[in-house]
Amino acid sequence: QVQLVESGGGSVQAGGSLRLSCVASGHKYEWNIMGWFRQAPGKEREGVARIDAAGGTFYYRASVKGRFTISRDNAKNTMYLQMNKLTSDDSGTYYCASADSDNTWNFGNKHWGQGTQVTVSS
Repeated sequence: QVQLVESGGGSVQAGGSLRLSCVASGHKYEWNIMGWFRQAPGKEREGVARIDAAGGTFYYRASVKGRFTISRDNAKNTMYLQMNKLTSDDSGTYYCASADSDNTWNFGNKHWGQGTQVTVSS
């Protein structure tokens, strides 16, 4: 059973930074692909960033490119999201997700964390 636990959310002023963490447990192949999603009130969940098992092949949504950096430390079973130059549009609940393969990530059922709240005040 995969368990993903996020931390690092909080409240910050616009222009500030936060670093989110996601610790994974369970079978390691279940988090070959890891990534972050976010959901603001009244809006659909959207993909933010994604990283593969080797720490490469990144994906970033256009609005966060140059400001957010995704990384992972496989020795610690942990993925990170460094978020800089935050704006109010970045506010929402951030979710960690994982999958065993690209196919599962794109078409199957991902594993999800419980979410961590990020609030950016302008």
